Amino acid sequence: MDVVLTDLDGVVYRGRNAIPHAVEALTRASVTARVGYITNNASRRPSDVAEHLQGYGLEVSADDVVTSSQAGVRLLETLVPAGSTVLVTGGVGLTSIVEQAGFTVTTSADDAPAAVIQGFSPDLGWTHLAEASFALADPDVPWVATNMDWSIPVERGIAPGNGTLVSAVHQAVGRMPVVAGKPERPIFDAAIARFGGEHPLFIGDRLDTDIKGANEAGIPSVLVLTGIDQAKQVLAADQRSRPTYVLQDLRELSAPYPVTVRRQDPDGTRYVTVGDATVAMHGHVVRVLDAGSPIDLLRAGAALIWESGLAIYGLDVDPKLYGGE
Repeated sequence: MDVVLTDLDGVVYRGRNAIPHAVEALTRASVTARVGYITNNASRRPSDVAEHLQGYGLEVSADDVVTSSQAGVRLLETLVPAGSTVLVTGGVGLTSIVEQAGFTVTTSADDAPAAVIQGFSPDLGWTHLAEASFALADPDVPWVATNMDWSIPVERGIAPGNGTLVSAVHQAVGRMPVVAGKPERPIFDAAIARFGGEHPLFIGDRLDTDIKGANEAGIPSVLVLTGIDQAKQVLAADQRSRPTYVLQDLRELSAPYPVTVRRQDPDGTRYVTVGDATVAMHGHVVRVLDAGSPIDLLRAGAALIWESGLAIYGLDVDPKLYGGE
């Protein structure tokens, strides 16, 4: 791989703390590949994100960061003429990017904006959402959302994300925006345009945004089990959200990936072995034969279930596959 693209929360850090082994692994990867950081967070400028990552010991500049604000503005440039007046519903992380692209920023629908772009800011209120709704009453005014994340992790817990604020405007105007952030393609296209490379790899911790988005963009993907999604979600992943690789943590990023070995008995029983772990499936029953390491067991079980073509809710799955008894 000559380009490694990575999500942030759940991959590089959790809350205020760096995730163990992540900084070392990404530093090692940067020796042979360009490392880029991708975030749906539209409230921070690339320079703010870079400064945050530098605090963990990573060598990062603003040019190494692609935000959903930047991807949203690239979309905007395809929808309205250069220099147009754009109503921005969001904070400095979005406003600054819109201004840098040469657009005139307004916060009032009375200025007849040519488009509306909406991103998260903790300071957004009813007045800001109302102005966006007033502008979007004209069906010819394009509407871009930086992302549709329904929730965001903050120090005190899980809080409403940009998707909830976009939904409020949607309820008022009766239409949906075009979306720039994961799992949609524009943010991945923006990253590839920025970093180039022939063989990219994307690392994420969520199947529904990170992995689904990478798959849609045609980029091989890694799910690392240091964030949101864990073994149960991996086993149940639908076809569009299945990662190319599954890692316990980023120490495994530079390790050889184990071979998946398959065989089948005459009675139709199928077996998948990864490392020292073997899982068997007969009919709708999935059982662990050799546990091996937890990560190889998950890899074997996922391959067996995914290749069966059967929905997870119709299977009798051995609890050992997801850490149960």
